[in-house]
Amino acid sequence: MFNRIYQAGRNTVKEQRATIVSALTGSQPRFPFPKSKSAAVLLPPSILPQDSLRPAAAAAAAAAMCCFDDDCCCCGGCYDTFCDRCCPCISYDTREAIFGICICLLLLGAVALVAVLLAAYGFIRHVEVAVEDASLTRFALLTSPATAFAYNLSLTLTVRNKNWAMAIKNTQPLEAEYSFDGQRFDRVLLAGEGDVLPAGKTMVYHLVSGSGGGAYVALGNAGEVEFAKENATGMFQVEVALAGEVRYQAHITKCSFAATCPLTLQLAPPGTPAVVFTKVKCKLAKPDKNC
Repeated sequence: MFNRIYQAGRNTVKEQRATIVSALTGSQPRFPFPKSKSAAVLLPPSILPQDSLRPAAAAAAAAAMCCFDDDCCCCGGCYDTFCDRCCPCISYDTREAIFGICICLLLLGAVALVAVLLAAYGFIRHVEVAVEDASLTRFALLTSPATAFAYNLSLTLTVRNKNWAMAIKNTQPLEAEYSFDGQRFDRVLLAGEGDVLPAGKTMVYHLVSGSGGGAYVALGNAGEVEFAKENATGMFQVEVALAGEVRYQAHITKCSFAATCPLTLQLAPPGTPAVVFTKVKCKLAKPDKNC
């Protein structure tokens, strides 16, 4: 039942199209298909006024010709009465324009992605090391049974990762060495192998170290003279040096990490007024190739 109604409706639409075409050409319409009972009765073109029919019929015919028998659509304003709906139809030029815009957007997106990845992982920004605070409450030179320092030193040291996307991983332990007059007298572990400094983060190390006389140092005669001179003023030149090896995220190369922090420390034994310390930025060693 439904199939017969559907076919009758489609025959009606075809008859209307054929009548419009015959009105334009002046010929009699042909119906190679059986007319349905529900088909609309259309006047032949000989009865219709040709001059008044042609403009409207031309527009209707142009719209009707763009609709297919098997599809319900309307192109250029054609409305399919049988389907009672209008399906959007995009012209070839419009489709080409949309396709070109999509390709351009994809290319721009790819270029932007490459630029972001290159900025994030292609260029290494080296860390920033600084000594935020330091205090020296004891610093004495012992000469028997061997030359050694008896000292108490505390400091706050920061290491900041300036990369906004790359983390830094220690491939070797990170250590801090204390030296006086170019001679190392102690060494402190800051971070172990495998420790990670996240991108954009700052690691703060609070170091408290000292020795009652076991910090042996080979000063020599010149070093002992320098110690006596600085001891007379109570101002000591102590250098803190950081050493380690790191690898930046997304990079294969391992990079040596070294920084020196020259400190001028006022000896402040317990019970004396606290000494104000000025922040010291440490100097990084020249980076390795590809680092």
